[in-house]
Amino acid sequence: MKTTFAGAINFGLRRALEDDPKVVLMGEDIGRLGGVFRVTDTLQKDFGNNRVIDTPLAESGIVGTAFGMALRGLRPVCEIQFDGFVYPAFDQIVCQVAKIHFRTQGKVVAPITIRIPCGGGIGSVEHHSESPEAYFAHTAGLRVVSPSNPADAYLMIRQSIELDDPVIFFEPKRRYWDKTDVDFDLLDRGGGLALDRARVCTSGEDATVVAYGGTVATALTAADIAAHEGHSLEVIDLRSLSPIDFDTIETSVRKTGRLIVVHEAPVFGGLGEEIADRITKRCFYQLEAPVLRVGGFDIPYPPAKLERHHLPDPDRILAA
Repeated sequence: MKTTFAGAINFGLRRALEDDPKVVLMGEDIGRLGGVFRVTDTLQKDFGNNRVIDTPLAESGIVGTAFGMALRGLRPVCEIQFDGFVYPAFDQIVCQVAKIHFRTQGKVVAPITIRIPCGGGIGSVEHHSESPEAYFAHTAGLRVVSPSNPADAYLMIRQSIELDDPVIFFEPKRRYWDKTDVDFDLLDRGGGLALDRARVCTSGEDATVVAYGGTVATALTAADIAAHEGHSLEVIDLRSLSPIDFDTIETSVRKTGRLIVVHEAPVFGGLGEEIADRITKRCFYQLEAPVLRVGGFDIPYPPAKLERHHLPDPDRILAA
């Protein structure tokens, strides 16, 4: 079935609602409107407003309510309408949701999935193009994931909802309209990767490029250009940002001898630092050059007319 990234998430949510009566969706405008990106379109009509719940404009209230629901045995899926709106719920997420399993010595779980459209590239206004993944990856007790294509969007939202761990689910909004063929039944039968595994998208010999979310397609474009110029890049889609599949990256770097990490977030303090540090230690004698990082600049996200200068592009990846 040919489907968009947004449509794949919608179908994953639909099947989760069908399979488990404890699954509840909640968020601003997700019901009658179907969400600002129409990711939850028709779900309230089909499952009712007691399972697909339009909430007030109060992110801390959304996550706080979901936390209470989870303690009572439900499996809530929250939508944060835009990445820059998650900060009012930051206290609930990192101080309550992330801590309850450890605090109760494993007796209590919080199976909450928090969906966050993230990143730039769609010409949005201020607070609508953030990349806050490092804040959450830094917090023990949270899983953080980011699919890059429709098949993974479907598979990973299903896997996230089924987990007893809280999951921060970053959806690169500029990929919502990317469309590919997806075999949903094959994925449901176990035909995909585990949630915490990275994927080698293209095989190469000269350098490894690690990306995730919205930048995977950019890295693949850079690999195509490099191939026409006689260079071979191995592109890895990280998929899981916490935990990180360092073994897959290490195997690749031991072969290529070079590593470039790409993400939209500013380079300073980003996930690229952690990856560069771990791989430098693991592959010290195989690296032919320092690990390089390509990311956003250390500035607040720029106005829409300037964002193409801020976001990593194939030229900046190839220069690295």
